[in-house]
Amino acid sequence: MDAMWLWGALGLALLAAEMATGTIYILWFGMSALCMAILVWIKPDIHYGIQLALFAILSVTALAIWKFNYKKNETHSRVGQAQGEEIGRVGLIVQACGPTQNGLIQFTQGLMGSREWTAVSNEVLEVGQQAQVIAVEGNTLRVSAHVSA
Repeated sequence: MDAMWLWGALGLALLAAEMATGTIYILWFGMSALCMAILVWIKPDIHYGIQLALFAILSVTALAIWKFNYKKNETHSRVGQAQGEEIGRVGLIVQACGPTQNGLIQFTQGLMGSREWTAVSNEVLEVGQQAQVIAVEGNTLRVSAHVSA
C-alpha cells in the first residue's frame, strides 16, 4: 500500500478519535499525519525512517506551539451571565434563614435562571425581610440584611 494512503488514513483516524474525545491533543497528531500524506504525495521517495522522524517533529512542534499560545480563561461564569453580576442583588426572604438554618430568597426578576434560591446567612433573617446577595457558594446564595439608603 502506498505510504501516502497510510498517512492519510492515520490522520483521519486520529481526527476521528479527537472528535470522539474532544481533548484537542490528538488534533495535532492527526493534522501532522495529514501533512505527511501531502508531503509523501508531493515527494514519494522519502525514506520511511525520515517520514517517521518528520511526523514526530511536526507533531511535537504543533503541540508545543499550541500549548504555549493557548490561554485558558477559567472565569467560572455561567452562560448568559456576567461574572459577579448577581452580587448586590436584593431579594425577599420567603423562608427564614440564619447561621444554623438554610432559607429561601426570592427575586422579582430571575437570577441565574431562577427566581428562588437557597439562602444562607451569618445572621438571622426573618420572612418578609429584604436581603442582599454577598456571595455565590455552589448552588446557594450567601445573603445579608439589606439596609435601605
